[in-house]
Amino acid sequence: MKRVIMATLLFLFFSSASQAVELSSSVGSTSQGGLTGRAGLSVNWGSSWLQSRIGKLTGYWDFGYTFWEAGRKAGARHSLSFAPVFVYEFGTSHIKPFIELGVGLAVFSGGNAGDRAMGSAFNFEDRLGAGLKIGETQKVGVRAIHYSNAGIKEPNDGIESFSLFYSRAF
Repeated sequence: MKRVIMATLLFLFFSSASQAVELSSSVGSTSQGGLTGRAGLSVNWGSSWLQSRIGKLTGYWDFGYTFWEAGRKAGARHSLSFAPVFVYEFGTSHIKPFIELGVGLAVFSGGNAGDRAMGSAFNFEDRLGAGLKIGETQKVGVRAIHYSNAGIKEPNDGIESFSLFYSRAF
């Protein structure tokens, strides 16, 4: 099963590889006060839908590495994640507000993170973000990402990261 998931992810990534690539970084905090740092690599889908004077719907594949500060239940943790993310950009000017929404998968370096008992190293990632797209190459914004195993294994405390991010397309 792991091989099928990995082959699917690699196929999706390389089938989109001709599109713009973005590098991102963020710094944030968990809901318990622990620090997080994240580095990401995104590949735009290269398509848009629902285009109008109001805006357009786009998206990207996001691959991320997150560092989680140690807490009461765990030492410092690391996680790798993958998520398809939908983005709605408002307007057509040089600076465009946007919102984003995504659901993906994450693997942590242990079953606990910060002050939370995650139940397993495998988790789901739910994200909601908002920001400004500056030109066609830069984004700044805020993001809330929730990780939990969706009740597959107990305990399932879950953990959130609230962060400021910056990304640049190349």
